[in-house]
Amino acid sequence: MRLTTFLAVLLALLLAGDQLAAQPRHKTLVLGRSADATFLDPAKFLDNESAMVIENIFDGLVRYQDDSTRIEPALAESWSVAEGGLAYTFRLRRGVVFHDGTPFDAEAARFSLLRKIDPAHPYFRPQFSKMDATLKGVRAVEAVGPHTLRIILKAPDPLFVSALARHSAYIVSPAAVKSLGDGFDKHPVGTGPFVFGSWLKGERIILEPNAKYFGGAPKLDALVFKVVPDPRVRMLELRAGNIQAMDAPTPEQQAEVRRNPTLVLDARPGMNVGYLAMNTERAPLDNPRVRRAIAHAINRPALVKSIYQGMASPALTLVPPSMPGFNPKVPDTAYNPALARKLLRQAGLPNGFETTLWVMPVSRPYMPQPDKIARFIQENLAVVGIRAHIVTFDWAAYLAKAYAGEHDLCLLGWVSTGDASDILEHLLDLDNAKKPHASNVSFFRDQRVHDLLAQARTSPDEGVREALFAKVQDIAGREVPLLPLAHANQTLARSRNVQGIVNHQSGVIRFAKAAIR
Repeated sequence: MRLTTFLAVLLALLLAGDQLAAQPRHKTLVLGRSADATFLDPAKFLDNESAMVIENIFDGLVRYQDDSTRIEPALAESWSVAEGGLAYTFRLRRGVVFHDGTPFDAEAARFSLLRKIDPAHPYFRPQFSKMDATLKGVRAVEAVGPHTLRIILKAPDPLFVSALARHSAYIVSPAAVKSLGDGFDKHPVGTGPFVFGSWLKGERIILEPNAKYFGGAPKLDALVFKVVPDPRVRMLELRAGNIQAMDAPTPEQQAEVRRNPTLVLDARPGMNVGYLAMNTERAPLDNPRVRRAIAHAINRPALVKSIYQGMASPALTLVPPSMPGFNPKVPDTAYNPALARKLLRQAGLPNGFETTLWVMPVSRPYMPQPDKIARFIQENLAVVGIRAHIVTFDWAAYLAKAYAGEHDLCLLGWVSTGDASDILEHLLDLDNAKKPHASNVSFFRDQRVHDLLAQARTSPDEGVREALFAKVQDIAGREVPLLPLAHANQTLARSRNVQGIVNHQSGVIRFAKAAIR
Protein backbone atom coordinates (compact mmCIF):
# COMPACT_ATOMS: atom_id res chain seq x y z
CA MET A 1 0.00 0.00 0.00
CA ARG A 2 1.40 3.42 -0.94
CA LEU A 3 2.05 5.79 1.98
CA THR A 4 -0.48 8.37 0.76
CA THR A 5 -3.15 5.69 0.35
CA PHE A 6 -2.35 4.26 3.76
CA LEU A 7 -2.65 7.69 5.39
CA ALA A 8 -5.93 8.40 3.61
CA VAL A 9 -7.38 5.08 4.71
CA LEU A 10 -6.13 5.68 8.24
CA LEU A 11 -7.75 9.12 8.42
CA ALA A 12 -11.07 7.79 7.15
CA LEU A 13 -11.08 4.91 9.60
CA LEU A 14 -10.15 7.08 12.55
CA LEU A 15 -12.91 9.53 11.69
CA ALA A 16 -15.36 6.65 11.41
CA GLY A 17 -14.15 5.41 14.78
CA ASP A 18 -14.64 8.85 16.29
CA GLN A 19 -18.21 8.94 14.97
CA LEU A 20 -18.92 5.52 16.45
CA ALA A 21 -17.30 6.49 19.75
CA ALA A 22 -19.45 9.62 19.84
CA GLN A 23 -22.60 7.52 20.10
CA PRO A 24 -24.18 7.74 23.56
CA ARG A 25 -23.91 3.98 24.22
CA HIS A 26 -20.70 3.89 26.25
CA LYS A 27 -20.50 0.09 26.40
CA THR A 28 -20.15 -0.51 22.68
CA LEU A 29 -17.44 -3.07 21.92
CA VAL A 30 -15.89 -2.82 18.47
CA LEU A 31 -13.87 -5.72 17.07
CA GLY A 32 -11.55 -4.74 14.23
CA ARG A 33 -11.05 -7.60 11.80
CA SER A 34 -9.49 -8.14 8.42
CA ALA A 35 -12.54 -9.06 6.34
CA ASP A 36 -16.33 -9.01 6.25
CA ALA A 37 -18.70 -11.94 6.51
CA THR A 38 -20.00 -13.50 3.30
CA PHE A 39 -23.36 -14.86 4.56
CA LEU A 40 -25.04 -14.86 7.97
CA ASP A 41 -27.15 -17.97 7.42
CA PRO A 42 -25.79 -21.00 9.33
CA ALA A 43 -26.86 -23.29 6.48
CA LYS A 44 -24.98 -21.33 3.85
CA PHE A 45 -21.64 -20.02 5.06
CA LEU A 46 -18.21 -21.70 4.84
CA ASP A 47 -15.82 -19.04 6.16
CA ASN A 48 -14.59 -18.05 9.59
CA GLU A 49 -15.54 -14.37 9.29
CA SER A 50 -19.18 -15.36 8.87
CA ALA A 51 -18.89 -17.96 11.64
CA MET A 52 -17.65 -15.33 14.07
CA VAL A 53 -20.88 -13.33 13.70
CA ILE A 54 -23.13 -16.39 13.48
CA GLU A 55 -21.66 -17.64 16.77
CA ASN A 56 -23.06 -14.61 18.57
CA ILE A 57 -26.53 -14.57 16.92
CA PHE A 58 -27.51 -18.25 16.98
CA ASP A 59 -27.44 -21.29 19.24
CA GLY A 60 -27.29 -24.99 18.50
CA LEU A 61 -28.82 -27.86 20.38
CA VAL A 62 -25.41 -28.25 22.01
CA ARG A 63 -22.25 -26.16 22.11
CA TYR A 64 -18.55 -26.36 22.91
CA GLN A 65 -17.54 -25.35 26.40
CA ASP A 66 -15.78 -21.99 26.55
CA ASP A 67 -12.41 -23.51 27.43
CA SER A 68 -12.45 -26.69 25.32
CA THR A 69 -14.27 -28.66 22.64
CA ARG A 70 -16.10 -30.74 25.22
CA ILE A 71 -19.86 -30.65 24.63
CA GLU A 72 -22.38 -28.98 26.93
CA PRO A 73 -26.14 -28.31 26.66
CA ALA A 74 -27.43 -25.27 24.76
CA LEU A 75 -30.96 -25.30 23.31
CA ALA A 76 -31.16 -28.94 24.34
CA GLU A 77 -30.96 -29.44 28.09
CA SER A 78 -30.19 -33.17 27.85
CA TRP A 79 -30.19 -36.07 25.40
CA SER A 80 -30.16 -39.86 25.26
CA VAL A 81 -29.13 -42.46 22.69
CA ALA A 82 -30.98 -45.65 21.79
CA GLU A 83 -31.40 -48.29 19.05
CA GLY A 84 -27.72 -49.11 18.89
CA GLY A 85 -26.63 -45.53 18.39
CA LEU A 86 -29.17 -44.74 15.66
CA ALA A 87 -31.73 -42.71 17.64
CA TYR A 88 -30.99 -39.53 19.58
CA THR A 89 -33.70 -37.92 21.74
CA PHE A 90 -33.17 -34.32 22.81
CA ARG A 91 -35.14 -32.66 25.60
CA LEU A 92 -35.33 -29.01 24.66
CA ARG A 93 -35.05 -25.93 26.82
CA ARG A 94 -38.43 -24.35 27.60
CA GLY A 95 -39.27 -20.65 27.47
CA VAL A 96 -36.74 -19.73 24.77
CA VAL A 97 -37.83 -17.30 22.07
CA PHE A 98 -36.25 -16.26 18.80
CA HIS A 99 -35.25 -12.63 18.34
CA ASP A 100 -38.48 -12.05 16.38
CA GLY A 101 -40.54 -13.10 19.41
CA THR A 102 -41.63 -16.49 18.06
CA PRO A 103 -41.14 -19.53 20.31
CA PHE A 104 -38.34 -22.05 20.01
CA ASP A 105 -39.70 -25.59 20.21
CA ALA A 106 -39.28 -29.02 18.65
CA GLU A 107 -41.07 -28.03 15.43
CA ALA A 108 -38.72 -25.04 15.02
CA ALA A 109 -35.68 -27.26 15.53
CA ARG A 110 -37.04 -29.81 13.04
CA PHE A 111 -37.72 -27.07 10.47
CA SER A 112 -34.21 -25.72 10.86
CA LEU A 113 -32.33 -29.02 10.61
CA LEU A 114 -34.35 -30.41 7.70
CA ARG A 115 -33.93 -27.13 5.81
CA LYS A 116 -30.24 -27.99 5.65
CA ILE A 117 -30.56 -31.50 4.21
CA ASP A 118 -34.05 -32.35 2.89
CA PRO A 119 -34.70 -31.52 -0.79
CA ALA A 120 -38.45 -31.73 -0.07
CA HIS A 121 -38.22 -28.89 2.46
CA PRO A 122 -39.74 -25.71 0.93
CA TYR A 123 -36.73 -23.63 2.00
CA PHE A 124 -33.99 -26.15 1.19
CA ARG A 125 -31.37 -24.96 -1.29
CA PRO A 126 -29.01 -27.42 -3.03
CA GLN A 127 -25.94 -25.50 -1.92
CA PHE A 128 -26.85 -26.07 1.77
CA SER A 129 -26.16 -29.79 1.64
CA LYS A 130 -22.92 -29.21 -0.25
CA MET A 131 -21.39 -26.77 2.21
CA ASP A 132 -20.30 -29.40 4.76
CA ALA A 133 -21.04 -32.89 6.01
CA THR A 134 -22.43 -32.10 9.47
CA LEU A 135 -25.92 -33.55 8.95
CA LYS A 136 -25.44 -35.85 5.97
CA GLY A 137 -25.78 -38.94 8.17
CA VAL A 138 -29.28 -37.96 9.32
CA ARG A 139 -32.18 -40.12 8.10
CA ALA A 140 -35.09 -38.37 9.85
CA VAL A 141 -35.91 -35.56 12.28
CA GLU A 142 -39.10 -35.87 14.33
CA ALA A 143 -40.88 -33.55 16.77
CA VAL A 144 -42.33 -36.11 19.20
CA GLY A 145 -43.62 -33.47 21.58
CA PRO A 146 -43.51 -29.69 22.02
CA HIS A 147 -40.09 -29.90 23.67
CA THR A 148 -38.79 -33.28 22.52
CA LEU A 149 -36.84 -33.81 19.31
CA ARG A 150 -35.81 -37.17 17.89
CA ILE A 151 -33.08 -37.56 15.26
CA ILE A 152 -32.61 -40.88 13.45
CA LEU A 153 -29.27 -41.63 11.79
CA LYS A 154 -28.54 -43.78 8.76
CA ALA A 155 -25.66 -45.44 10.61
CA PRO A 156 -24.14 -45.11 14.09
CA ASP A 157 -21.92 -42.04 14.41
CA PRO A 158 -20.01 -41.66 17.69
CA LEU A 159 -19.30 -38.00 16.88
CA PHE A 160 -22.84 -36.98 16.00
CA VAL A 161 -23.53 -34.91 19.11
CA SER A 162 -20.19 -33.13 18.68
CA ALA A 163 -21.12 -32.39 15.07
CA LEU A 164 -24.29 -30.65 16.27
CA ALA A 165 -22.09 -28.02 17.90
CA ARG A 166 -20.95 -26.84 14.47
CA HIS A 167 -22.43 -23.65 13.10
CA SER A 168 -24.15 -25.36 10.19
CA ALA A 169 -26.42 -27.13 12.72
CA TYR A 170 -27.45 -23.93 14.52
CA ILE A 171 -31.18 -23.27 14.81
CA VAL A 172 -32.85 -20.52 12.77
CA SER A 173 -36.26 -18.87 13.17
CA PRO A 174 -38.80 -20.60 10.89
CA ALA A 175 -40.96 -17.45 10.82
CA ALA A 176 -38.03 -15.33 9.67
CA VAL A 177 -37.01 -17.82 6.98
CA LYS A 178 -40.58 -17.94 5.66
CA SER A 179 -40.81 -14.15 5.67
CA LEU A 180 -37.37 -13.37 4.21
CA GLY A 181 -36.71 -16.38 1.99
CA ASP A 182 -33.24 -16.16 0.47
CA GLY A 183 -32.81 -12.76 2.11
CA PHE A 184 -32.44 -14.49 5.49
CA ASP A 185 -28.66 -14.63 5.01
CA LYS A 186 -28.56 -10.81 5.26
CA HIS A 187 -31.13 -10.48 8.09
CA PRO A 188 -30.46 -13.41 10.43
CA VAL A 189 -32.76 -14.30 13.32
CA GLY A 190 -31.70 -16.77 16.01
CA THR A 191 -31.94 -17.27 19.77
CA GLY A 192 -28.40 -16.21 20.65
CA PRO A 193 -26.99 -13.56 22.99
CA PHE A 194 -27.05 -10.83 20.34
CA VAL A 195 -29.71 -9.62 17.91
CA PHE A 196 -28.85 -8.60 14.37
CA GLY A 197 -29.04 -4.82 13.95
CA SER A 198 -27.56 -3.75 10.63
CA TRP A 199 -24.96 -4.65 8.03
CA LEU A 200 -23.10 -2.12 5.90
CA LYS A 201 -21.42 -4.51 3.49
CA GLY A 202 -17.66 -4.27 3.52
CA GLU A 203 -17.63 -1.95 6.53
CA ARG A 204 -19.39 -3.19 9.65
CA ILE A 205 -22.04 -5.41 11.23
CA ILE A 206 -23.82 -4.12 14.33
CA LEU A 207 -25.47 -6.43 16.86
CA GLU A 208 -27.67 -5.49 19.80
CA PRO A 209 -27.88 -7.36 23.14
CA ASN A 210 -30.64 -9.93 23.56
CA ALA A 211 -32.24 -8.98 26.88
CA LYS A 212 -34.20 -12.27 26.87
CA TYR A 213 -31.23 -14.55 26.30
CA PHE A 214 -31.62 -17.77 28.27
CA GLY A 215 -27.95 -17.62 29.28
CA GLY A 216 -28.32 -14.11 30.71
CA ALA A 217 -28.42 -10.74 28.97
CA PRO A 218 -25.06 -9.51 27.64
CA LYS A 219 -23.38 -6.64 29.47
CA LEU A 220 -22.69 -4.68 26.28
CA ASP A 221 -24.87 -1.98 24.73
CA ALA A 222 -23.77 -3.01 21.24
CA LEU A 223 -21.29 -5.28 19.49
CA VAL A 224 -19.69 -4.08 16.24
CA PHE A 225 -17.68 -6.18 13.78
CA LYS A 226 -15.70 -3.54 11.90
CA VAL A 227 -13.73 -4.32 8.72
CA VAL A 228 -10.19 -2.93 8.88
CA PRO A 229 -8.19 -4.86 6.27
CA ASP A 230 -4.76 -3.38 7.01
CA PRO A 231 -3.33 -4.82 10.27
CA ARG A 232 -1.30 -1.64 10.78
CA VAL A 233 -4.48 0.41 10.81
CA ARG A 234 -6.16 -2.08 13.15
CA MET A 235 -3.34 -1.65 15.62
CA LEU A 236 -3.48 2.15 15.39
CA GLU A 237 -7.22 2.06 16.00
CA LEU A 238 -6.76 -0.23 18.98
CA ARG A 239 -4.17 2.07 20.53
CA ALA A 240 -6.42 5.08 19.88
CA GLY A 241 -9.41 3.39 21.53
CA ASN A 242 -11.56 3.42 18.40
CA ILE A 243 -11.77 -0.35 18.56
CA GLN A 244 -11.55 -2.43 21.73
CA ALA A 245 -10.21 -5.65 20.20
CA MET A 246 -8.57 -6.86 16.99
CA ASP A 247 -8.07 -10.27 15.47
CA ALA A 248 -5.00 -11.71 13.76
CA PRO A 249 -2.27 -9.34 15.00
CA THR A 250 0.99 -9.92 13.15
CA PRO A 251 3.94 -11.38 15.11
CA GLU A 252 5.49 -7.91 15.32
CA GLN A 253 2.23 -6.48 16.65
CA GLN A 254 1.95 -9.25 19.22
CA ALA A 255 5.29 -8.18 20.65
CA GLU A 256 4.07 -4.57 20.67
CA VAL A 257 0.90 -5.53 22.54
CA ARG A 258 2.92 -7.34 25.20
CA ARG A 259 4.95 -4.15 25.77
CA ASN A 260 1.88 -1.90 26.02
CA PRO A 261 0.44 -1.74 29.57
CA THR A 262 -3.00 -0.69 28.26
CA LEU A 263 -3.36 -3.75 26.00
CA VAL A 264 -3.59 -7.51 26.48
CA LEU A 265 -2.71 -10.36 24.12
CA ASP A 266 -4.85 -13.49 24.33
CA ALA A 267 -2.94 -16.34 22.68
CA ARG A 268 -3.50 -20.07 22.64
CA PRO A 269 -2.48 -23.00 20.43
CA GLY A 270 -4.81 -23.11 17.44
CA MET A 271 -6.63 -26.12 16.03
CA ASN A 272 -5.90 -24.91 12.53
CA VAL A 273 -3.77 -25.45 9.49
CA GLY A 274 -2.65 -23.10 6.75
CA TYR A 275 -1.94 -24.91 3.50
CA LEU A 276 -1.06 -24.58 -0.17
CA ALA A 277 -3.70 -26.32 -2.30
CA MET A 278 -2.75 -27.68 -5.72
CA ASN A 279 -5.60 -28.01 -8.18
CA THR A 280 -5.20 -31.62 -9.27
CA GLU A 281 -7.57 -31.07 -12.21
CA ARG A 282 -5.10 -28.74 -13.93
CA ALA A 283 -1.95 -29.78 -15.78
CA PRO A 284 0.80 -30.14 -14.78
CA LEU A 285 -0.55 -30.24 -11.20
CA ASP A 286 -2.42 -33.43 -12.10
CA ASN A 287 0.99 -35.17 -11.99
CA PRO A 288 1.99 -36.35 -8.49
CA ARG A 289 5.68 -35.86 -9.34
CA VAL A 290 5.04 -32.17 -9.99
CA ARG A 291 3.12 -31.81 -6.75
CA ARG A 292 5.92 -33.50 -4.80
CA ALA A 293 8.43 -31.22 -6.51
CA ILE A 294 6.49 -28.20 -5.26
CA ALA A 295 6.44 -29.65 -1.76
CA HIS A 296 10.19 -30.24 -1.72
CA ALA A 297 10.85 -26.76 -3.12
CA ILE A 298 9.28 -24.94 -0.15
CA ASN A 299 11.31 -24.45 3.02
CA ARG A 300 8.53 -24.68 5.60
CA PRO A 301 10.70 -24.39 8.75
CA ALA A 302 12.28 -21.20 7.37
CA LEU A 303 8.83 -19.88 6.39
CA VAL A 304 7.48 -20.41 9.90
CA LYS A 305 10.57 -18.95 11.55
CA SER A 306 10.79 -15.82 9.39
CA ILE A 307 7.08 -14.97 8.97
CA TYR A 308 5.27 -16.48 11.97
CA GLN A 309 8.22 -15.65 14.25
CA GLY A 310 7.60 -18.32 16.86
CA MET A 311 3.80 -18.00 16.80
CA ALA A 312 3.27 -21.24 14.84
CA SER A 313 4.79 -24.65 14.26
CA PRO A 314 5.63 -26.17 10.86
CA ALA A 315 2.88 -28.51 9.71
CA LEU A 316 3.88 -32.09 9.00
CA THR A 317 0.30 -33.06 8.10
CA LEU A 318 -3.09 -31.37 8.05
CA VAL A 319 -3.76 -32.66 11.58
CA PRO A 320 -2.09 -30.67 14.41
CA PRO A 321 0.25 -32.74 16.62
CA SER A 322 -1.92 -32.16 19.70
CA MET A 323 -5.00 -33.66 18.05
CA PRO A 324 -5.84 -37.38 18.31
CA GLY A 325 -5.21 -39.00 14.95
CA PHE A 326 -2.02 -37.11 14.14
CA ASN A 327 0.38 -39.29 12.11
CA PRO A 328 4.05 -38.41 12.73
CA LYS A 329 5.26 -40.94 10.15
CA VAL A 330 3.85 -39.46 6.95
CA PRO A 331 6.02 -39.65 3.80
CA ASP A 332 8.85 -37.13 3.78
CA THR A 333 8.22 -33.87 1.92
CA ALA A 334 11.06 -31.97 3.58
CA TYR A 335 12.83 -29.07 1.90
CA ASN A 336 15.08 -30.46 -0.85
CA PRO A 337 15.48 -28.24 -3.96
CA ALA A 338 17.72 -30.78 -5.69
CA LEU A 339 15.08 -33.48 -5.37
CA ALA A 340 12.45 -30.99 -6.56
CA ARG A 341 14.44 -30.36 -9.76
CA LYS A 342 14.91 -34.12 -10.27
CA LEU A 343 11.17 -34.73 -9.93
CA LEU A 344 10.43 -31.98 -12.46
CA ARG A 345 12.85 -33.58 -14.94
CA GLN A 346 11.14 -36.95 -14.39
CA ALA A 347 7.81 -35.25 -15.10
CA GLY A 348 9.14 -33.95 -18.42
CA LEU A 349 9.56 -30.37 -17.17
CA PRO A 350 13.34 -29.82 -17.03
CA ASN A 351 12.85 -26.09 -17.48
CA GLY A 352 10.06 -25.83 -14.95
CA PHE A 353 6.74 -24.21 -15.84
CA GLU A 354 4.56 -21.18 -15.27
CA THR A 355 1.59 -21.17 -12.93
CA THR A 356 -0.50 -18.87 -10.76
CA LEU A 357 -0.35 -18.63 -6.99
CA TRP A 358 -3.52 -17.29 -5.39
CA VAL A 359 -3.22 -15.45 -2.10
CA MET A 360 -6.08 -14.21 0.08
CA PRO A 361 -6.25 -10.42 0.52
CA VAL A 362 -6.85 -10.56 4.29
CA SER A 363 -5.23 -11.89 7.44
CA ARG A 364 -6.52 -15.24 8.66
CA PRO A 365 -6.06 -16.99 12.03
CA TYR A 366 -3.90 -19.61 10.33
CA MET A 367 -2.13 -17.11 8.06
CA PRO A 368 -1.76 -13.61 9.56
CA GLN A 369 0.52 -12.35 6.77
CA PRO A 370 -0.58 -14.12 3.59
CA ASP A 371 1.13 -11.68 1.23
CA LYS A 372 4.53 -12.39 2.80
CA ILE A 373 3.88 -16.13 2.69
CA ALA A 374 2.98 -15.92 -0.99
CA ARG A 375 6.18 -14.04 -1.82
CA PHE A 376 8.23 -16.53 0.20
CA ILE A 377 6.69 -19.45 -1.71
CA GLN A 378 7.11 -17.64 -5.02
CA GLU A 379 10.83 -17.17 -4.35
CA ASN A 380 11.29 -20.80 -3.28
CA LEU A 381 9.54 -22.09 -6.39
CA ALA A 382 11.61 -19.83 -8.66
CA VAL A 383 14.80 -21.53 -7.42
CA VAL A 384 13.67 -24.82 -8.99
CA GLY A 385 12.31 -23.22 -12.17
CA ILE A 386 8.63 -22.84 -11.29
CA ARG A 387 7.51 -19.32 -12.21
CA ALA A 388 4.47 -18.53 -10.05
CA HIS A 389 2.51 -15.34 -10.71
CA ILE A 390 0.73 -14.05 -7.61
CA VAL A 391 -3.00 -13.39 -8.01
CA THR A 392 -5.55 -12.04 -5.52
CA PHE A 393 -9.19 -10.96 -5.34
CA ASP A 394 -11.42 -9.46 -2.68
CA TRP A 395 -12.23 -12.01 0.04
CA ALA A 396 -15.73 -13.03 -1.07
CA ALA A 397 -14.64 -13.42 -4.70
CA TYR A 398 -11.51 -15.28 -3.64
CA LEU A 399 -13.53 -17.89 -1.77
CA ALA A 400 -16.14 -18.24 -4.50
CA LYS A 401 -13.51 -18.71 -7.21
CA ALA A 402 -11.49 -21.17 -5.13
CA TYR A 403 -14.58 -23.23 -4.29
CA ALA A 404 -15.32 -23.31 -8.02
CA GLY A 405 -11.81 -24.53 -8.87
CA GLU A 406 -10.58 -21.58 -10.92
CA HIS A 407 -7.08 -21.55 -9.38
CA ASP A 408 -3.80 -23.37 -9.94
CA LEU A 409 -2.07 -22.98 -6.56
CA CYS A 410 -4.12 -21.49 -3.76
CA LEU A 411 -3.38 -20.45 -0.17
CA LEU A 412 -6.13 -21.30 2.29
CA GLY A 413 -6.61 -22.87 5.70
CA TRP A 414 -8.99 -24.65 8.00
CA VAL A 415 -9.96 -24.16 11.64
CA SER A 416 -10.99 -27.48 13.15
CA THR A 417 -13.65 -28.37 15.68
CA GLY A 418 -11.19 -30.64 17.48
CA ASP A 419 -11.51 -33.95 15.64
CA ALA A 420 -9.24 -35.10 12.83
CA SER A 421 -12.26 -36.14 10.76
CA ASP A 422 -13.32 -32.50 10.49
CA ILE A 423 -10.07 -31.48 8.79
CA LEU A 424 -9.55 -34.60 6.70
CA GLU A 425 -13.13 -34.87 5.40
CA HIS A 426 -13.43 -31.22 4.43
CA LEU A 427 -10.03 -30.98 2.76
CA LEU A 428 -9.51 -34.45 1.25
CA ASP A 429 -12.83 -36.29 0.81
CA LEU A 430 -14.17 -36.56 -2.73
CA ASP A 431 -17.66 -35.73 -1.43
CA ASN A 432 -16.36 -32.23 -0.68
CA ALA A 433 -14.80 -31.67 -4.10
CA LYS A 434 -18.08 -30.62 -5.73
CA LYS A 435 -18.11 -27.29 -7.53
CA PRO A 436 -19.03 -24.51 -6.91
CA HIS A 437 -19.10 -25.20 -3.16
CA ALA A 438 -16.00 -27.33 -2.68
CA SER A 439 -14.07 -27.24 0.58
CA ASN A 440 -11.65 -29.76 -0.94
CA VAL A 441 -10.14 -27.12 -3.23
CA SER A 442 -7.39 -29.47 -4.41
CA PHE A 443 -10.21 -31.44 -6.08
CA PHE A 444 -8.44 -34.56 -4.91
CA ARG A 445 -10.72 -37.54 -5.50
CA ASP A 446 -9.37 -40.75 -4.04
CA GLN A 447 -11.72 -43.64 -3.34
CA ARG A 448 -9.32 -45.08 -0.76
CA VAL A 449 -9.46 -41.87 1.27
CA HIS A 450 -13.24 -41.72 0.98
CA ASP A 451 -13.65 -45.30 2.21
CA LEU A 452 -11.23 -44.84 5.12
CA LEU A 453 -13.02 -41.70 6.28
CA ALA A 454 -16.40 -43.43 5.99
CA GLN A 455 -15.13 -46.25 8.22
CA ALA A 456 -13.78 -43.76 10.75
CA ARG A 457 -17.10 -41.92 10.83
CA THR A 458 -18.96 -44.96 12.14
CA SER A 459 -16.35 -46.64 14.34
CA PRO A 460 -16.87 -46.27 18.12
CA ASP A 461 -13.28 -47.39 18.79
CA GLU A 462 -10.94 -44.41 19.09
CA GLY A 463 -7.88 -46.54 18.39
CA VAL A 464 -9.41 -47.82 15.15
CA ARG A 465 -10.36 -44.27 14.12
CA GLU A 466 -6.83 -42.99 14.74
CA ALA A 467 -5.37 -45.83 12.64
CA LEU A 468 -7.74 -44.98 9.79
CA PHE A 469 -6.83 -41.29 10.00
CA ALA A 470 -3.15 -42.24 9.90
CA LYS A 471 -3.72 -44.12 6.64
CA VAL A 472 -5.50 -41.10 5.13
CA GLN A 473 -2.57 -38.87 6.05
CA ASP A 474 -0.15 -41.41 4.56
CA ILE A 475 -2.01 -41.35 1.24
CA ALA A 476 -2.13 -37.56 1.26
CA GLY A 477 1.60 -37.46 2.00
CA ARG A 478 2.31 -39.62 -1.04
CA GLU A 479 -0.13 -37.97 -3.44
CA VAL A 480 0.44 -34.39 -2.13
CA PRO A 481 -2.80 -32.75 -3.30
CA LEU A 482 -1.92 -29.97 -0.89
CA LEU A 483 1.02 -28.96 1.26
CA PRO A 484 0.37 -28.23 4.95
CA LEU A 485 2.41 -25.17 5.93
CA ALA A 486 1.80 -24.22 9.55
CA HIS A 487 -0.34 -24.60 12.65
CA ALA A 488 -0.67 -21.05 13.99
CA ASN A 489 -1.41 -19.84 17.48
CA GLN A 490 -4.83 -18.23 17.80
CA THR A 491 -4.40 -14.65 18.93
CA LEU A 492 -6.55 -11.69 19.89
CA ALA A 493 -5.38 -8.25 21.04
CA ARG A 494 -7.71 -6.23 23.29
CA SER A 495 -7.87 -3.23 25.55
CA ARG A 496 -7.10 -4.07 29.16
CA ASN A 497 -10.47 -2.68 30.27
CA VAL A 498 -12.30 -5.33 28.21
CA GLN A 499 -13.01 -8.58 30.03
CA GLY A 500 -14.89 -11.81 29.33
CA ILE A 501 -14.14 -12.28 25.62
CA VAL A 502 -13.81 -15.99 24.81
CA ASN A 503 -11.17 -16.53 22.13
CA HIS A 504 -12.29 -20.09 21.46
CA GLN A 505 -9.91 -22.68 20.08
CA SER A 506 -12.40 -23.55 17.33
CA GLY A 507 -11.55 -20.19 15.74
CA VAL A 508 -14.55 -18.10 16.78
CA ILE A 509 -14.83 -15.31 19.34
CA ARG A 510 -17.69 -15.27 21.85
CA PHE A 511 -18.93 -12.01 23.33
CA ALA A 512 -21.87 -13.19 25.46
CA LYS A 513 -19.87 -12.63 28.67
CA ALA A 514 -17.83 -9.63 27.48
CA ALA A 515 -17.83 -6.46 29.55
CA ILE A 516 -16.16 -3.06 29.41
CA ARG A 517 -14.96 -1.80 32.78
